[in-house]
Amino acid sequence: MAEIRPLTAEIAAPTSSATATTVSDGVNVRIINTTTAAHLVTLVTAQSGTVVGSFTIMSDEHVIIRKKQDEVIFAANAGVKLTSLAVPRG
Repeated sequence: MAEIRPLTAEIAAPTSSATATTVSDGVNVRIINTTTAAHLVTLVTAQSGTVVGSFTIMSDEHVIIRKKQDEVIFAANAGVKLTSLAVPRG
């Protein structure tokens, strides 16, 4: 298991582009789906901005994504949780 360091408290993902979050200006963001269904996660340039990319996160899955500090994230369900991380190199 890779070593990680949480930099922020875990939050529920916003559920629209208009309320998307930078996750405290995080660059590495851990995303975990705590629900029993798959949900779409979307990365956008700014709130209500252009879509950079999206992916489906399966039930109980977690991933770490790297994003630009000012890019924002939202998900199709608030059961998707977000945390900004430090990922040590080595």
